[in-house]
Amino acid sequence: MASNAQPVSAKTPVTLREVAASAGVSVATASKALNGQGRMTAETRERIRETAQRLGFRPNSLAQSLLRRRSFTVGLLTNDTYGRFSLPVMSGISDALVDKGVSVFLCNVEDDKRLGQLHVDAMLDKRVDGIIATGKRIDRHLPVDLSNLGVPTIYAFTQPDPGAIAFVSDDAGGARLAVEHFCRLGRRRIAHVTGPASFAVVHARAQAYRDVLTEKGLPVMEPLLGSWSEAWGHEAVKKLFDGKLSKSGDEKPDAVFCGNDQIARGVIDALRERGLGVPDDVGVIGFDNWQIVAEATRPPLTSVDMNLAALGREAGLTLLSLVGGEPAEPGIRKLPCRLVVRQSCGRLPDG
Repeated sequence: MASNAQPVSAKTPVTLREVAASAGVSVATASKALNGQGRMTAETRERIRETAQRLGFRPNSLAQSLLRRRSFTVGLLTNDTYGRFSLPVMSGISDALVDKGVSVFLCNVEDDKRLGQLHVDAMLDKRVDGIIATGKRIDRHLPVDLSNLGVPTIYAFTQPDPGAIAFVSDDAGGARLAVEHFCRLGRRRIAHVTGPASFAVVHARAQAYRDVLTEKGLPVMEPLLGSWSEAWGHEAVKKLFDGKLSKSGDEKPDAVFCGNDQIARGVIDALRERGLGVPDDVGVIGFDNWQIVAEATRPPLTSVDMNLAALGREAGLTLLSLVGGEPAEPGIRKLPCRLVVRQSCGRLPDG
């Protein structure tokens, strides 16, 4: 059957000369108006901009880059294959940069040194204004050397090079938020189930857990370390309720603070199988506030949010300052977490 559809072809870009002719001004005046330069009335400048928008005119970004010696692009490197942490960070970075006309492109280096170097070389070839490195944990460096690149480099949620600028979440502060909230709710036998000992955040959160309970004069149970999985959360409940882990006796926990949301979900399922109600019998708080998990848990899970979008935004703004020639002190900046309260932790004693 014959088709009357017209063949698809690329449209010829609208030129600055066409914008100027349509607006009734010279090419030089049109150029100055669209670049925010020159002296002219506000009415003229606005008329030229409206004409350019109506005609679909797009400035030659390559020419602008050569003129300003900037590419208005930022490279984002990560080894977080699933994007669990890097995507919220990227969202914050984009939020900081979009109003400045800067684009972000993401490259996944996985854990491959050669792939990482290929991506870095490609970014430098494209004359990126700067690079932001992020990852799936804060105590491991990406498998690529980012020192002495000749462009500003910021680290966000990954281990930085010495003397660099880095942004990480305050894991100890986040753990304090969770345990102190349990204390306000009247919970007195609070257990901690978390991930592997090979993670620095595990020790930071566990120490904050011990510190808060000691300050409150409450019994401290030895934190249970395992994997970042629901299966481990399920197994940990058996250890908590079938063993003697409290230094003050064999009383069973009335609250469990978990190292991530997946562990917390496993804990809740295991408690339910034992006939224990959440939060009536045992309150549960997770960590990460991974919404796809926290909001689907029954009951919905209270969790510590690491504010990764805000972390990314701060990293983006700092990179912009460096690109603009403003100095910044090297070092690690810890950004506060927040507690997102849902139904799994219970209510205050007075309701």
